[in-house]
Amino acid sequence: MSTVSPDVVKELAPTGRLRTALNLGNIVLAQRGADGRPKGVTVDLATELGRRLGVPVDFKEFDAAGKVFETLKTGTIDLLFLAIEPVRANEIAFTSPYVLIEGVYLVPAESPLKSVADVDRAGVRIGVNKGSAYDLFLTRTLKNATLVRGDDGIALFKKEKLEAAGGVKQPTAAYAKTDPAVRLIDGRFMEIRQAMGIPRGRDNGARYLQAFIEEMKASGFVAEALKRSGQGDATVAPPG
Repeated sequence: MSTVSPDVVKELAPTGRLRTALNLGNIVLAQRGADGRPKGVTVDLATELGRRLGVPVDFKEFDAAGKVFETLKTGTIDLLFLAIEPVRANEIAFTSPYVLIEGVYLVPAESPLKSVADVDRAGVRIGVNKGSAYDLFLTRTLKNATLVRGDDGIALFKKEKLEAAGGVKQPTAAYAKTDPAVRLIDGRFMEIRQAMGIPRGRDNGARYLQAFIEEMKASGFVAEALKRSGQGDATVAPPG
């Protein structure tokens, strides 16, 4: 039996079920387990939230953050896990972040680009996943380089022979280890602040979710969930 206020339950799970978006395109947050079912820190957080609310959790799977954001507009999801970005914050009430990850650049092994600052120059094309946090960030901040967007920024980088690709550190670094023709540039171009969120206008639910995520960080729940899913090198965000 849930001890949470009915007003909160109604805002977080208006259909009586916690309809949750999972981004399987970011392995730090969610992965496919050996049994075919999703696992990871976002799965664990949503499951614990559903338990506390006393409602079942329905997972809707996506392969990219941009697709999660687009689906939010259809009213078919209630809970999502995305990086905090100004464009998204117009429609999403975010918690403080629960994990911090890095945006990094991949370049050809023989590239003259040596530092993060080198990448933002005329003639440099950067492959990115369309609608990702780093796409949105680079759209705002790049002065000279050009973004090339698609479903898979690294695949675009290879196919189109681009000068660089931007991505989340963990999967980008993992890819770099498999391909001697590429290398990572040292340093990050952004800190990606991953948070939980719900549609704006659900103020009671947003306040509850903020307290929930702070408790999950302080208790060690987030750190343990990251470790269980093989992402122990991701950084738990400090108190909000």
